[in-house]
Amino acid sequence: MKSQKRNILSGVFWNSLQVLINKSFGFMIKLVLARILLPEEFGLVGMAVVFTSFIEVFNDLGFGAALIQRKEEEVKATHFNTAFWTGVIWSLIIFQLMVFVISPLAAKFYDEPILTEIIPVLSLGILSSPINLVHKAKLLRALDFKRAAFIENAASISSGILSLILAFSGAGVWSLVFNSLATFLIAVPLYFRATRWIPSFEWSKAAFKDIFGFGIYTTGTNLVNNLINKADYLLIGKLLSASALGAYTLAFVLTDTFRSQLMSIMNKVMYPIYGKTQDDKGSMKRYYLNVVKYNSLLINPIMGLLFVLARPIVLNFFGTKWEATILPLQIISLSVIFHMMVNSNTVLIRGMGKPKLEFMIQFLKSIFVFLPAISVGIYYFGIVGGAYAVLFNKIASVFIAQIYLKKLVDINILDLFASLKVTLSCLFVSITSGIILYNVLNVNYMIVGLLMTLLYFGGVWLMMGNELKEQYFEIKLRKSLTYK
Repeated sequence: MKSQKRNILSGVFWNSLQVLINKSFGFMIKLVLARILLPEEFGLVGMAVVFTSFIEVFNDLGFGAALIQRKEEEVKATHFNTAFWTGVIWSLIIFQLMVFVISPLAAKFYDEPILTEIIPVLSLGILSSPINLVHKAKLLRALDFKRAAFIENAASISSGILSLILAFSGAGVWSLVFNSLATFLIAVPLYFRATRWIPSFEWSKAAFKDIFGFGIYTTGTNLVNNLINKADYLLIGKLLSASALGAYTLAFVLTDTFRSQLMSIMNKVMYPIYGKTQDDKGSMKRYYLNVVKYNSLLINPIMGLLFVLARPIVLNFFGTKWEATILPLQIISLSVIFHMMVNSNTVLIRGMGKPKLEFMIQFLKSIFVFLPAISVGIYYFGIVGGAYAVLFNKIASVFIAQIYLKKLVDINILDLFASLKVTLSCLFVSITSGIILYNVLNVNYMIVGLLMTLLYFGGVWLMMGNELKEQYFEIKLRKSLTYK
């Protein structure tokens, strides 16, 4: 048990370091690009990503998730080779589909001819996907989060530098396009070097059925999740304009990007851990509640700052051309706080070996809750309505998740709020103080942000400082054992 805990803490440490470097650098890149480029240019890439993301969901067929989830005795070299060669052939087919079918369809749908040039370039990353997914699966199965973090950082920093060079050279929208593409391509040789794995010319029908049987439901879940996450982009781009989509996209860059990246830290760590402990429901319950607690602990103060100080942050850092971003940014930051209450719940289900259940839950939520809310919100109220629909969806998710979490691992709503009592109470104090200081007393927004941060983390330290110190010493012990 102690060894497992140290693996988790080590994984969290290295993935946190990766996100800290990766996202801090990435955020600065987006900050500079937003000052150079126009909302319309961000919107064009958003339009392209709506279409490319739907097809890319099918690219790995869920093989990566299947390879990670399987127990040690269930995975053989044949599984990796079969996944690799199937992925190579399938990605070539998908790429042709993107170039000759999807790009002209997207251009006609949005009435933006330049999408016929943007989408094929963005789609080049599809060709590297089957190479990266097998190597990444090997690293995560071995719980080698340090090397995975190094690769992600190197790829992100290199692609960010490239996009800045292009932006300052006057490349416009192409600086964003090549930023997305370069991240995938740069990672390829780094993954090969990290694992030293070379595929053999081997393909097994039995291995394909094994991983495809698991992966097909994972692919279905990813498709539904993508539909939920991109439906608003699709409708805004079609019903409104590229400029409106650009403003909406920036609100998500500043909020949901932080949320998704932090969740990816825990997901990378916990998915293989859940797979290894899927028969011990007590441990899974304890791990899950800790994931929710620590993710919320880090993300909530950022969302609180954005909720209170959205206007001065947007106007001072990005300029008046992004003013339409302010209200959606405040609403979506609030939605992320609710999202953190159920973060990684689908990863737990998948880690328990129940991908079909995960798919059905996400599918039913999308049909009966998410898509109707998004459609009505955007049609009648534009990007502000879209943001309110996202908030409604996240609140609904909290209550829906409790239904199946109770049955699977005996987690009820009281367990959830008990794990979150510290972060939610400190967040309430921080936000309330910030609103009074900024809106009533007219204190400078930088001072308000500093005071909100001190109030939040000061309260956290008072209420759970001993627990945090214990986790720190666990990580330190793990590092010392690693280097002996």
